[in-house]
Amino acid sequence: MSIFVQILFNSLEAGGIYALATLGVILIFRTSSAFNYAQGVISMFCAFIAANFLHSTGMNVWVATIFGLFSALLVGIFIDRVVISRTINLHSVSKQIITLGLVIVFLGLAPMFFGVDPMTYPRFAHGAVTVAGANITHGAIINISIGIMVVAILFFVIQKTKWGLAVRATASNGLVARLMGIPTPVVTMGAWAIAAALGTLAAVMRAPDTMVNLVMMDSIQITALLACVLGGLGTFHGPVIAAYLISLGRALVAFYISPTWSEAIIYILILLVLMFAPNGIFGKKVLKKV
Repeated sequence: MSIFVQILFNSLEAGGIYALATLGVILIFRTSSAFNYAQGVISMFCAFIAANFLHSTGMNVWVATIFGLFSALLVGIFIDRVVISRTINLHSVSKQIITLGLVIVFLGLAPMFFGVDPMTYPRFAHGAVTVAGANITHGAIINISIGIMVVAILFFVIQKTKWGLAVRATASNGLVARLMGIPTPVVTMGAWAIAAALGTLAAVMRAPDTMVNLVMMDSIQITALLACVLGGLGTFHGPVIAAYLISLGRALVAFYISPTWSEAIIYILILLVLMFAPNGIFGKKVLKKV
């Protein structure tokens, strides 16, 4: 029982990190009609900003994290205003190629500004508690709580506020939303800013285990993209639920079957699910009349 509880808490912690990154990816996809392949490197760059601020000022980890999130908002706004806003009439594939270009840009800028050496980043809290025989760290509990709380708040905003209505309208049909008077450029700018902040939050939650380095977000980015496809690109909640399912499935497969082949087995299982549900678990088939 204690082993399963340990796996469950570890999965919830990792799943929260994946969910935050995934929500950022799907938010941009629904508002900009393109996958943001640069989500991971943008998050990495802003995590470097937070870590550099932490080491240079001696502030505590919470202040450094807030500073990193604020910088992420600014970076997201800058990218949208300078790059993405100029691609409104381009095909979605062209937009995705541009985000691949952003990957190269941020991978080049990070070592120029912060050097090539990894930087440490402390946990939000130290110590541990015992739950049903499992040893759960305070840092893990905070990470789990942050993941669930942030996702819940964003879902509430998307469903119950005017900005959320504008996001949903833009996601449904950007052209019609503009004709109805919705400022879609502002919505898109907000989506990029929030996505950058979500990714940065995921990065600083992950940083104590991996250190802040150039490749720290690579596996999280891949998982986020897989979660979007598995959960369904037509919803906001589907990819987030899929992110938690992937995290739990990966942990169970690694413990009960094989830690070496856990990644491959999870990918095969995802492919099998998509064979029977090509639109994702929560996705719906869209029919267009000609």
